[in-house]
Amino acid sequence: MSLRQIAFYGKGGIGKSTTSQNTLAALADLGQRILIVGCDPKADSTRLMLHAKAQDTILSLAAEAGSVEDLELEDVMKIGYKDIRCVESGGPEPGVGCAGRGVITSINFLEENGAYDNIDYVSYDVLGDVVCGGFAMPIRENKAQEIYIVMSGEMMAMYAANNISKGILKYANSGGVRLGGLICNERQTDKELELAESLAKKLGTQLIHFVPRDNIVQHAELRRMTVIEYAPDSRQADEYRTLAQKIHNNAGRGVIPTPISMDELEDLLMEHGIISAVDETQVGKTASQLV
Repeated sequence: MSLRQIAFYGKGGIGKSTTSQNTLAALADLGQRILIVGCDPKADSTRLMLHAKAQDTILSLAAEAGSVEDLELEDVMKIGYKDIRCVESGGPEPGVGCAGRGVITSINFLEENGAYDNIDYVSYDVLGDVVCGGFAMPIRENKAQEIYIVMSGEMMAMYAANNISKGILKYANSGGVRLGGLICNERQTDKELELAESLAKKLGTQLIHFVPRDNIVQHAELRRMTVIEYAPDSRQADEYRTLAQKIHNNAGRGVIPTPISMDELEDLLMEHGIISAVDETQVGKTASQLV
């Protein structure tokens, strides 16, 4: 099997790192050999695999050593659950520099030092949105080939998913990047499944899986573990196994997305009764003026 380079994107706080780590743990249970490259400055993309608070990042270790050339692979790569290789690229201090530079420096270092050898999947876990070119780096540099967007039925999560699709579209023709599908991480908002399926249809893709909300995820996280490891016999572990199998079967089925406008997104929410049509005569009026 050829190397599959996948990436998980999504709005900050949507449960992306949790979803990705549980899915990758389930893929490892299927016998897949995996490398995780955390591309979020929070460096929390591997913590459940390593039972750790946060892993030392390539950028912080390079700063200590003098340069990235002074590092060895074993300095930056830790081995976690089911021999999953774990690396965090890290990022600059808040408000200083571009995180994208750290991401591409890290990927180049890993490729040159054999981290990608004998691997079935490389997974990039990427922060929030892609309005910053830095976070589009795995797409721009033609590293991440297959993107999975974690979203929910909340408007801002859908807005972010649409924006990420715009980023994929921008680089789809110059590189091989494709949208593998949407993953809805349930927030128990109104008509969430319907909305997620409708957005997927608008974007020309599939809702690859709807992950139900379950407090067992929080119980596992408090112990810095995936649900797959913490409660392997639970229903939630089976949900992540199903998602992993769907991704495994999805090779070569990615699409070039068809993002929509903000007006179309609002229309979608109106169609499902989530927001009501705006009465232009009421815009700019206070609550007391509307009485």
